[in-house]
Amino acid sequence: MRIFAAIALAFVVSPAVSGDLPSFTPQSLVLKNIPAATGPAVALFNGKNLDQWDAWLGYADPGQTYLAKHDAPLGVGGKGTIFTVVSEDGEPAIRINGPTWGSLVHRGDYANYHLRLEYKWGKARYAPRQAMLPNNGLLYHTHGKPGAVWGTWARSVEFEIMSGSVGMVVPVGDKLSVTTTAAHDASIIDPKLRYMVGGVDAKAIGNTATWNVENNHNADAPDGEWNVLDLYVVGNHAIHVVNGVPVMEVRNICEPDTKGVCQPLTHGHIQLQSEGAETFFRHITVEPIKQLPVIEVVK
Repeated sequence: MRIFAAIALAFVVSPAVSGDLPSFTPQSLVLKNIPAATGPAVALFNGKNLDQWDAWLGYADPGQTYLAKHDAPLGVGGKGTIFTVVSEDGEPAIRINGPTWGSLVHRGDYANYHLRLEYKWGKARYAPRQAMLPNNGLLYHTHGKPGAVWGTWARSVEFEIMSGSVGMVVPVGDKLSVTTTAAHDASIIDPKLRYMVGGVDAKAIGNTATWNVENNHNADAPDGEWNVLDLYVVGNHAIHVVNGVPVMEVRNICEPDTKGVCQPLTHGHIQLQSEGAETFFRHITVEPIKQLPVIEVVK
């Protein structure tokens, strides 16, 4: 998911950023102290059907998604049409064909885990993103009502899957927030924040001008090739890894309660998006862990 504001936003150091922002410096990152699983891996995709997943569809015209005035979302549905099980490269895979935006949510509720999946892009692209980079998302700590966000997705934290931005973090839902360390990168879109080890603390807050923090660098494979994503989560702290390369670390994942106190988000469902690009997913597993790996800078 990538949300673009209706008006251009000039870069400013917002209250979501503490301290002076350094300029982004390219880094070579490696993952160390990878934790051993504390129990058996569980397959979220059985290779046969989507019986353990629930599907929801947004608007018949996806161009209405971010508009103030829109039709009612389509609601429950999409299995067998938008979301199907196919054979791809000789193995079973979930195919998300993309013309209608929506979500596929696994029924399991998970905390303290290492999730691994493989994805690759298909060839089909659909309006309103037909001429844009292919886009999808792995959303975790999913909770609440389906379609609560823009009529299309459930509240969650997004491990972005978009060519050139895989691993970017996006809080999905009003006032849901994450904290990371970031630097100013003038080459990217507003808010021009890019994850950097040794940067300053920065918050991304759902549906605000500081709505995302970009990945440290791009580690995704060329379109049409399979990519491996690893997501490590312990409590409200997570690490995003693309093809073995760590590209994002987030902490203090939380959302405000009725009194405005930001409460930690520590568990939830796994959600896959449909957002205008044909996408294939396979080998989706989770295994329990008790600690996170460590990101180190190669010097």
